[in-house]
Amino acid sequence: MPTELLLPLSTPNRNLVRLTIVRGITWTGFLIAIIVGVELLAFELPVLAVVSVVIAMGALNIITWWRLGRPRAVDHSEYLLHLLADIAGLTLLFYFTGGATNPFVTYYLVPVTIAAATLPWRHSWIIALVAMTGYSLLMFHYHAIPQLGHINSDSPLSLHVLGMWLNFGLSAGLVTFFIYKMADALRRRDQALSRTREAALRNEQVLAVATQAAGTAHELGTPLSTMAVLLNEMENEVDASSPLGEDIALLRRQVDTCKSRLQHLVSHADRRRMAVPEVRDAQQWLAEVVQRWLVLRPDVSHQLDVAERRGRPWLAVDATLDQALTNLLNNAADANPEQIAIRLDWQDDSVIIDIRDHGPGISLSIADQLGDTFVSTKSKGMGIGLFLTHATINRLGGGVSLYNHPEGGTLTEVILPRSSPPST
Repeated sequence: MPTELLLPLSTPNRNLVRLTIVRGITWTGFLIAIIVGVELLAFELPVLAVVSVVIAMGALNIITWWRLGRPRAVDHSEYLLHLLADIAGLTLLFYFTGGATNPFVTYYLVPVTIAAATLPWRHSWIIALVAMTGYSLLMFHYHAIPQLGHINSDSPLSLHVLGMWLNFGLSAGLVTFFIYKMADALRRRDQALSRTREAALRNEQVLAVATQAAGTAHELGTPLSTMAVLLNEMENEVDASSPLGEDIALLRRQVDTCKSRLQHLVSHADRRRMAVPEVRDAQQWLAEVVQRWLVLRPDVSHQLDVAERRGRPWLAVDATLDQALTNLLNNAADANPEQIAIRLDWQDDSVIIDIRDHGPGISLSIADQLGDTFVSTKSKGMGIGLFLTHATINRLGGGVSLYNHPEGGTLTEVILPRSSPPST
């Protein structure tokens, strides 16, 4: 059975993984430097002791990888012990390789920086004090290396200077990489938490609106029935061909539409039915939505265009999507009821519905807030329609964007995921 390292999601576990990677890179570099110093530069080193320290740190890395595969989470105390082990290994290595005269001794900065970025305040100070203590001891107690103790003043590129330069590059690169990764992990976590909080707030607002809508739908049933009865009596008393008769007929159709929508709302209140949207031809569905909208808004003039493309677009729709698109059409009609342009287009994985009006446009100061909270583009609006529209389309995997058209008015772009044709 193949085995693989499971990386837990907690931040200390992730940081220990990165620390293990940094340790492997660092000690591999140290081993290469030791081989170069002994074989090419004839450094007088206690090879057995130095190699033993490198092997011990390699064994620690192997044990750490094994431990990361265990289900127990890493805590700050365990992470502190790993950094202390790194400092102990560095101190032993520097002791056998020239002590404070070793140009790589400033590598102590790496565990100190890592601790400051990942550990609590008290643990960070422990690492800093231990590293400073080790550096201080190495100034007086170490195995001297003649090549490192002598600096040739005639040449600015002495071994000591070159070593310090290489150490700076290595330390700067590792510190930058490690700190960046940790900061990026924190940023991603904060973004995820922010999105979760926003989604929870949006769901609470949607639930509150839905509760109010259910009560309102129940209360509107009685007055609509009364209006329907009265309009029916008025139709019988007035000539149908007269202007008043035409107005009464229009009112009767709109009342019937309201009753139909309320009944439709109640019939789709069951979440189990709402959970499985119906796959429909987008062109036919859009035409039906626009036709129902025209009954409610007989004062508008519009143009419906469909892109000339091969194939037919299919959408997963439900009653809430019908209402969401109707809300957007009503917003366009409220801005300017004349010459509302509706266009349907599609790509391989998406269906695009554009609604363009010739109104005053939207203010840039509130453009980014539309749909997130109850923000309205109307002087007397509450923003609930746009909020519910965004919530509905986002739930179906789509998005809504509002732009100021270059030629005036507002362009509303609805993007929905394209579905596969229903199986027959």
